[in-house]
Amino acid sequence: METSFRIWQKLKKWKKKDHTRNYKDICHLHSLYSCCYNCKGNSTDRSKKDIMLISSRIVRSSLVNVPLRLSRFFTQAHRACKEEEVNSPLSSTAEQPEQKYTHFGSKTVLKSTKQKLVGDVFSSVANRYDLMNDVMSLGIHRLWKDHFINKLDAGKRPNSTTPLNFIDVAGGSGDIAFGLLDHAESKFGDTESTMDIVDINPDMLKEGEKRAMEQGKYFKDPRVRFLVSNGEKLEEIDSDSKDIYTVSFGIRNFTDIQKGLNTAYRVLKPGGIFYCLEFSKIENPLMDFAYQQWAKVLPVMGSMIANDYDSYQYLVESIERFPDQETFKSMIEKAGFKSAGYESLTFGICAIHWGIKV
Repeated sequence: METSFRIWQKLKKWKKKDHTRNYKDICHLHSLYSCCYNCKGNSTDRSKKDIMLISSRIVRSSLVNVPLRLSRFFTQAHRACKEEEVNSPLSSTAEQPEQKYTHFGSKTVLKSTKQKLVGDVFSSVANRYDLMNDVMSLGIHRLWKDHFINKLDAGKRPNSTTPLNFIDVAGGSGDIAFGLLDHAESKFGDTESTMDIVDINPDMLKEGEKRAMEQGKYFKDPRVRFLVSNGEKLEEIDSDSKDIYTVSFGIRNFTDIQKGLNTAYRVLKPGGIFYCLEFSKIENPLMDFAYQQWAKVLPVMGSMIANDYDSYQYLVESIERFPDQETFKSMIEKAGFKSAGYESLTFGICAIHWGIKV
């Protein structure tokens, strides 16, 4: 949107030109004239009056000696205005924020910059990722993740000849991926299923590799791959190639969540399962009030424990911006999944969501 001063300058230049009988020019003048009511900057009544005075003189001079009746003039001017409206940079600009912008916590940012901003956050907390989750959930995230893995109950069954192909997105730390493989082995004797651990942040993947090395089990295991990739695209992953897609406390950080869900649908085989663990909306008013008070001190805790106020502030805000359970369920269905559902955990502080590709 233009300032009053810039509009006033345009109108002064306009006055020097001959726009007689040019209906599109008059229409564009009307557009500029109207802008003064919505302009940003230090506009004053005086500047608006100047704009109105100049524009009214131009309109009067434009109508001098026009050999058509006024009704015909305004009919053609109206048609020209419609054409101008379609191609007007002002009208196209009005639609751009929805297309080009997204949220980064409570801030509005360009979509092209969010990936880097989120990357900076997780690079900052990568070596303290478990500590971060402990602080944000009071340690309950470990119980949620155990329930998440047990409820999915995935693994190659003894009577099956085909191992499963897992993909854990935004799973750089490896805790969910290794937990799924441990469950498959301990319950079903499955030592053949494969796991792709995908994260857009190399620092997070390094933490996963470090965890694998410390556990001494999945480091350099041919069944396990660590991939740097954007979860909204997964260009390295073939369509219809995965049996299980998991994402834990990661999808809310996607620039375009719906695009990420669509990609999850693409890479899964028919019959494949989408399975997501994410912070959600608390259903109990009293519990919600208590959690909101806790959320206010989380950034301060982050500053004290990890010397990182801003990252924790973003993470709190990203939770607040994430859709509620029913809305996210609808988004899963929109991606094409059937039998979509969810289970709220701890009064709805987080929820498990699922859907099946048919």
